[in-house]
Formats: sequence, C-alpha cells, structure tokens
Amino acid sequence: MEKPRILVTGATGYIGGRLIPRLLELGYRARCMTRDPRKLAFDPWHDDVEVVKADVLDPDSLAVALDGCDFAYYLVHSMGYADNFGETDRTGAINFQEAADAARLKRVVYLGGLGSAEEGDLSKHLSSRHEVGRLLAAGATPVTELRAAVIIGSGSVSFEMLRYLTEVLPIMTTPTWVRTRCQPIAIRAVLQILTAVLEDGEGASRVVEVGGPEILTYEEMMQIYAEEAGLRRRIIIPVPVLSPGLSSRWVGLVTPLPVGVARPLVDSLKNEVIVTDDSADRFPHETITYRASVRLALDRTTAREVETRWSDTATSPALPLPTDPSWSGGARFEDQRVVTTEAPPESVFWAFSRVGGEFGYYGFSWAWRLRGLLDSLVGGVGLRRGRRDPEDIRPGEALDFWRVRKVDPGKHLLLEAEMKLPGDAWLEWTAEPTGIGTRLTQTATFVPRGLFGRLYWWSLIPFHGPIFGTMARRIAEAALTRSADTPTQ
Repeated sequence: MEKPRILVTGATGYIGGRLIPRLLELGYRARCMTRDPRKLAFDPWHDDVEVVKADVLDPDSLAVALDGCDFAYYLVHSMGYADNFGETDRTGAINFQEAADAARLKRVVYLGGLGSAEEGDLSKHLSSRHEVGRLLAAGATPVTELRAAVIIGSGSVSFEMLRYLTEVLPIMTTPTWVRTRCQPIAIRAVLQILTAVLEDGEGASRVVEVGGPEILTYEEMMQIYAEEAGLRRRIIIPVPVLSPGLSSRWVGLVTPLPVGVARPLVDSLKNEVIVTDDSADRFPHETITYRASVRLALDRTTAREVETRWSDTATSPALPLPTDPSWSGGARFEDQRVVTTEAPPESVFWAFSRVGGEFGYYGFSWAWRLRGLLDSLVGGVGLRRGRRDPEDIRPGEALDFWRVRKVDPGKHLLLEAEMKLPGDAWLEWTAEPTGIGTRLTQTATFVPRGLFGRLYWWSLIPFHGPIFGTMARRIAEAALTRSADTPTQ
C-alpha cells in the first residue's frame, strides 16, 4: 500500500528543508511547494520529490499544489519579508484553509508559537502565529497546531541570535527580557514530533504545546552557551530603559538578524513561552536538554554540516534580475573586468564560488568588513550571516550581505545585494572556455534610485579599480593554482 502524499509548504525554509528528507526516510511521498523552484535544484533529495510552484497568496496555485495530497504541512511565515506580516499571514492562512477543504485533506499540520493568550499582552508576532492557527482550523479540515518556543539547532534564527549576542559581547547591558522564562526545544525533537503527528488518529483540530525538559531565562541560556563554546562567563546587566526599537537595532548590530526580523522577535521576548500541558507526550520524541542541543548545534556548525539556515529563506523572486530581457529601470551602471587564464572553467568557477564567509573577497578585507559594519549600523544584515558551506553554493541561500540568485555549476554565479543601498546591486561571474583556457568575466551592476543613488555610485568609482580589479585577477590566479595542483586523469 502506497504511503500518503504530503504537501510541504515553505519547502525552502529552515524547518521545511529539514523535514522533507525525514519524510522520505519514512516512506512518505513528498510534494514541495515553493515560489521559486530553482532554489530546490541543488538539494540532495530533489529527484525524490515532486516540486510545484505555488504561493499561499494565490488561491489558484494552491488548488494545483494540493490536488491529490492527503496531508499538508503549513510552514509559511512572512515576518521579515513583508512590512505588514500580520495581514499577509492572515490572507495566506484563509486561502490555505479554503484550498485544504476543497482538496478534502485528512489533516493540516501547522508549526506556530508558544505563549499564553491569558497574559493579555501577546506580542504582534505571537498574536499573528496564534491567529494563523485559528484561521487554519476554522474550516472542515482537522488541524494539528504545534506551538514551540525557541528552537535550537544549527542555523536556526534563535540559535544564531543567542550565539552572536553571547560571542560578540562579553559585557552587555540588556533589556529586562533577559529574565523572561522560556522552554527551548532541540530541532531534532521538533522534527520527530512533526512526523509523528501524521499518525494521530484524532479527528478534531487540536493544539499541541512542545518544549524541552527545562525552563530557563534567556540570561541562563546565554551563560550555558558561553560555557559550551568555551567562553568566559558573560556579564549581563539588565536595564529597564531600552525600548523594543532600540533593542532590535542593538540586536541587528551584533547579530546576523536584520531589523525587520529582530524587531518582532525582540518584542516577543517579553512574553513567557512555556508549556502548560503534556499534550506532546503522546508523540514519541527525544528529550534533549538545552545544553545538549547547543552542543549538537555547535558541533554541526564547526563541522560545516548545517542542513538549512533561517537566512536562506529570505528572498523575493519577483525582483528583476540584471539579465532579465524585460527589465526596465532607467539608469544602470556597470563595472566589468575580463581576465583570461589557462585554467579550465571548472577551476575558475571553483575560485569565484568561494567568495564570502571566512574566506572573504580576494583582498581588501578591511574594506568589506567596514562595508558590513556600516550596513549593520543602519539596520542592514551586515556580513555576519556568512555562508552555509565554504565551497558548496546553492540558489536562494544567503551569503554575507548577498543572496545567491543563480548558479550554473562550472559556468556562472549571480549574487544580489541585500545590504542597505540607494538602489539595487548585483555581482556576477561567468567562466567561458576559450580553447586554451577560460575567459573570466566579472560584472558589478548597480541600478540607482534617485540622485542619491547616482552620487553613491560615482563616489565609489575611485575604489572600483583596486577592489574589483584585484578580485578578478586573484580569482584567475587561484583557479590556475588549483588546476596546476589537480592531478590529470
């Protein structure tokens, strides 16, 4: 008997990208829903799933995505990607509930957030998470709503925030939320519960609160992280005068979180998020302490075995690319460098696909660090997102303050800037065979907004030669060295 077919929304997200291979291991047939199928092309399980292009804001596409499915995971959240994320999430939930009813699904599984409505002052973020659960359960399709607090795993938004706050600041003055109680849970336990609820025979909708075995304050969580990371004990001084706005900018400055993500998260830290019942006990999962989950996440990060990262979900596929034939946007500036080398195209691709992260940009590291610091100061993402892997690169993932827009292995790489800019920017490389080697073409493209955007580009022209010229030459040199060191077959 065939296993059920399951639709996974948010397939390119942090949770979805880890859930799919586990569903496949259990024998389920997985259908992955995404707005941009190109982002799944490099996942190792790509050939084992169906991929459908759809959006929860487009009811017609949802009908196609859900056709023939038995279950669905709702793992969509627009926080950080929409100015009014509450309204966007509300619309998406209503559309999905109606489509689920029309498709006669057996069950929808939704991952939301902990927090007691009885507190009377839930943050905008948690209120929206609860509202989405209610809207999904308003139809005829049973909904299992899992409510979790802080999820600890390599690459998770909560882990990255705790990690950078603790590592960067040995002494910190913090808002009083550092003493708010929380019940963190390991990502592997969340994934185990997410798959176990598919066997739930309960016919009605239900809320399941999930958490780890301990209740800790955020201060205690940071101190435990420091111990596991081999750092000295942190000096934490809570003060009552930091507003959510100031706090989010402070978090945005010292962590990879942009203000658009940091603000609703910081605002939510005032709410206690602890489990109030034992409803999750009926679903088998590992009981992992916070300390153990931190150790596992650190081990994965150190070994560069991070499956997915929260930052790899932030993308806007509707934005124009510099190569789009229908693109039209007025002024457009370019800095193009062409270098020839005797190295083969695959070595040239290897060289330019290594940029960013700990490796850097082939010179002028101080200038790139300064640009990242300035970006953080104005609420941008800065350089702290790094990269998932030092050499492997996939479409859609974050790379410092860039987003990988296109990858053609051995030939082409296109990065789109996500730093704060008075315009839109891209950095692109192509490797073309010449018969005796490769022609490397490196292009920096900038589409300015208004007069300030033009002034910004013109002011940087004196630096383009040293920075971009050096980068292109050193990429070619690195490729030649690698090809010389690579034994021929």
